[in-house]
Amino acid sequence: MSNPASAAAGDRGTAPRRAVVIGAGTAGLLAAAALEPYAEVTVVERDVLPDGPAPRKGLPQARHAHLLLSGGARAMEELLPGVTAAWLAAGARRIPLPTGFVSLTAQGWLRRWPEMEFMISCSRDLLDSVLRDRVAAMDRVAVVDGTELLGLEGDASRVTGVRVRMRDGGQRVLPADLVVDASGRGSRSTLWLDALGVAPARLDEVDSGLTYASRIFQAPAGTEDYPVVGVQPDPAQPVPGRSATIVPVEGGRWLVTLSGTRDGQPTDSVEEFEPFARGLRHPVVGELIAHAQPLTDVAVSHSTINRRRFFEKVKGWPEGFVALGDAVATYNPVYGHGMTVAAQGALALRGRLAEHGIAAPGLARRVQRAVALPVTIAWELATGTDIRYPGAIGEQPGATRKLLGRYVERLLRTAAGRPLVAQAFLAVLTLSAPLSALVRPEVAVAVLRGPRRPPLTDPPLTAEEWETVLSVPEPSGTPAVG
Repeated sequence: MSNPASAAAGDRGTAPRRAVVIGAGTAGLLAAAALEPYAEVTVVERDVLPDGPAPRKGLPQARHAHLLLSGGARAMEELLPGVTAAWLAAGARRIPLPTGFVSLTAQGWLRRWPEMEFMISCSRDLLDSVLRDRVAAMDRVAVVDGTELLGLEGDASRVTGVRVRMRDGGQRVLPADLVVDASGRGSRSTLWLDALGVAPARLDEVDSGLTYASRIFQAPAGTEDYPVVGVQPDPAQPVPGRSATIVPVEGGRWLVTLSGTRDGQPTDSVEEFEPFARGLRHPVVGELIAHAQPLTDVAVSHSTINRRRFFEKVKGWPEGFVALGDAVATYNPVYGHGMTVAAQGALALRGRLAEHGIAAPGLARRVQRAVALPVTIAWELATGTDIRYPGAIGEQPGATRKLLGRYVERLLRTAAGRPLVAQAFLAVLTLSAPLSALVRPEVAVAVLRGPRRPPLTDPPLTAEEWETVLSVPEPSGTPAVG
């Protein structure tokens, strides 16, 4: 193992190392931050990036709720010190979990215990805008937008760079010691690698038929510190899984996201939005948004398949190429794991660079295997639930997974009445701890004993929180939205 300081010094020598990152979304920006101490980094982005927190063409999912869980926020803070304070200064909120979380889980209402984990709540546009500003300020990072990736340079044993089409239409080759694909859900890395003769990676998919529908509301006055409110489905019931979540975002607004699996999906109808929320296992989300002013129409997304490429298992993985984030795996967005997995993958990249240096033989394979660790946790959490909904397409769970599922059901029921178990559950949910935290001896014993308190029958909103919203008259007429 090489000394990190000497590895960095070598990479900063007279012939600087070069890295190319494909994609300037969350994963790409974090990959650039991870690489910057070890190479001159060029981030290639197909979209023309906005100035400030604004939508961009290649990120339609930004219209839906994005919660940055504490496991991801800590990783991002380590890569970009001070970024959390920058989000908060820009209007984001740090929400303690479960203190600021009113959540109906599959097994009941979670009590609002003192803080165990946390989340950062804001729009995806704001989150990425702050990341872009901080990464763009790095001395050895250049972000080149409006530039299309045409393919990889090199052969089956080593990737040596990328070929791009610039804004002016001309083509150019960007040489690199390391290429990182962080181009997201639409990644073409399998095609690029196939063109070089690299063996294909195994692909797994679990499709619950999920549809997402989101709308932004002006939050009622006095709700500046309102909790996140969510109603989740119970996958043990033989009905479509439907959910609703209110996420406070910057500007005194609520971003409300509905979801439903096959045969239970929401639509883009503004008239059906509130009734859908009222028709869930509890009507609380519908009751609350009835007193908020709609600001937008309903945005719908169907790109929600759980899809994983097992790049870490490819024999003869080429030197000089790594995939991160959604380019490796995508998940049902309702679990909120995508950004956290991307951040932990970027942190794993930095860790292997510190240990070995960017030019070390076998670096790419080491990184790809390290990236697979957080991917596996999120994959098991998402697909273990999604495959249980009616009409779900994918490999059915075996006996071991079914047994684990029954244990998790009891764990969730116990978490509603035991803080020790709630803490373990939230640590895993936020990807702050491995799945094994759910079966630690003290947790397993508590799960066997069951909850210490009876289940809550109503949402754990305070009387003041209810009154703040319900005292506001419901909007009359049809508001002008855009």
